Amino acid sequence: MSQLYLKLFGLVLIGFILGRRLPSTVPNRLGQFLFWIGVPIGIVAFLRQADLSGTVWVAPVIAYAAIFLGAFFAWLGIKCQAYFTNTVPQLPTQGSFILSAMVGNTGFLGYPIALSIYGTEYFAWAIFYDLLGSLFGTWGLGVALAARFGGSATNFWQNTKAILINPALWSFGFGLLFRQVKIPLFAEFYLEKLAWSGVILSLLLMGMRLSKLKSWHNVPQAGVSVAIKMLLVPLILGSTLPLLGITGTPAKIILLQMAMPPAFSTLIIAEAFNLDSDLAVTTIALGTVLLLITLPMWLWLF
Repeated sequence: MSQLYLKLFGLVLIGFILGRRLPSTVPNRLGQFLFWIGVPIGIVAFLRQADLSGTVWVAPVIAYAAIFLGAFFAWLGIKCQAYFTNTVPQLPTQGSFILSAMVGNTGFLGYPIALSIYGTEYFAWAIFYDLLGSLFGTWGLGVALAARFGGSATNFWQNTKAILINPALWSFGFGLLFRQVKIPLFAEFYLEKLAWSGVILSLLLMGMRLSKLKSWHNVPQAGVSVAIKMLLVPLILGSTLPLLGITGTPAKIILLQMAMPPAFSTLIIAEAFNLDSDLAVTTIALGTVLLLITLPMWLWLF
């Protein structure tokens, strides 16, 4: 566990320090590089070594279950607050609260953690969960909810475009086909090195982005949303995985993906649809810090 923390959170800490010292344009450019090049190369490379047999296609179904369950508990929390305190949060705050409980950072953070702990053999479970589950949940259902609570009219074609132009989704399809192509050993070697370089840069970027977050308002309310996302939903669905025939390493990867902190995309959506951006920022920061505690807890418990 100490080696895992040294790898994962050591790189995040380095990124945090760099984010304080480097120009603000660096994280943006690094994020663009990873979005268009780094992550897609990693998906193609790691898919070549991943095991796609068995019930891997169940992963996105579980992702949707986690998204809807998180949204349900968040809605229930809002109703309980209204009942016991006779106060109802404003609609933009409700939207950010629900969104943060739904969508996890299963890409930039979930991928490196799954790879660092369990290697590449079962990495397909993390990819399927993210690209066929979280991606559509974020830019489909998430955007629709944001439009509803933010009072903005949602554009179906804009949402569809956000999904279709995602290079990770295209590299996923290409990677499935490229698995059948034999390439020289030296090319395989350098492709894998490039992929792991992308993982390292993703963790550095996480630290850089955290260094830019300055709002810690609404911690109690953010804490409830994070507890739903990182504790309640993984505990309920994680306990049901054996009933679906999912055990061993695949079950652990799915559990970790469900237990990831709120995604940075929730802040992007909150700002785009005039939701409560302060609450979105607080949930991201709080969830990422709490991962230091929840990650070893889930590894021990399951």
